[in-house]
Amino acid sequence: MTDRDEELARRARGWDEAVTGYEAYYVPRFAPWVTAAVRAVTVDALPSGPILVPCCGTFPELDALVEQFPDRELVGIDLSPGMVRRARERAAAYPRVSVVEGDASTLDPRWTQRCAAVVSVFGLQQLPEPDQAIRSWAAALRPGGRLSVVFWPTATETEGPFALLSKVLRAEVPAGDRSWEQRLAPALTTQGTRIARDEHISYPMSHPDAATFFDTHTTSGPLRPLATARGATFIAQLRDEFLRRAPSGEWHHRPRARHLVADA
Repeated sequence: MTDRDEELARRARGWDEAVTGYEAYYVPRFAPWVTAAVRAVTVDALPSGPILVPCCGTFPELDALVEQFPDRELVGIDLSPGMVRRARERAAAYPRVSVVEGDASTLDPRWTQRCAAVVSVFGLQQLPEPDQAIRSWAAALRPGGRLSVVFWPTATETEGPFALLSKVLRAEVPAGDRSWEQRLAPALTTQGTRIARDEHISYPMSHPDAATFFDTHTTSGPLRPLATARGATFIAQLRDEFLRRAPSGEWHHRPRARHLVADA
């Protein structure tokens, strides 16, 4: 097994363990960004072909996509078997919807120039090489197709739980290489797509308190793989420092995500 395979397997295990908590806590809070991502592929008529949802997780995009495209084939792809099982449960009532377990960072060649649209929300930044992934997604579009991808950039906020967690975490864990963010737009244009929109979109989010946010983030959110890898003692120390610096009571913030829309 290569280092990349091991990393993907570790991430898949982390998300397998996070499914129920993620579905309950984050899916409702991320809903406005999901709505924005789906809306972007409804403004103009799409060509024929399926709509692909790489990194679909539990498939929160499904209801909005089915409402807008009731006669389309919809296909979700996710690396985590646990997420795929939950997504398939959600899709069971729709005969034209399927969910594939697999690596969404490099799409199967069978999708090349076949898809009417590609929609993905908060999965891109978790992939090993996001710029290569988005190029692969763009290659799936047929002429006239549209790509709509929402992801968390390096800076989501200057204050708030995401910002504080990043500061606390950086004292213990070096930041990863985020240079791929600057390569996303060139990756799309190199693939031959035209960037229709590249903007930051922000919506309000609330958490009952700092402890709830931290515990959910490390058990059912993006830090679950790190918690699994570093263990309970490390996470407990991180939690103590986070809570020491966090405000008390309900926590409101307005994080911003980056939204890329491109046309084939």
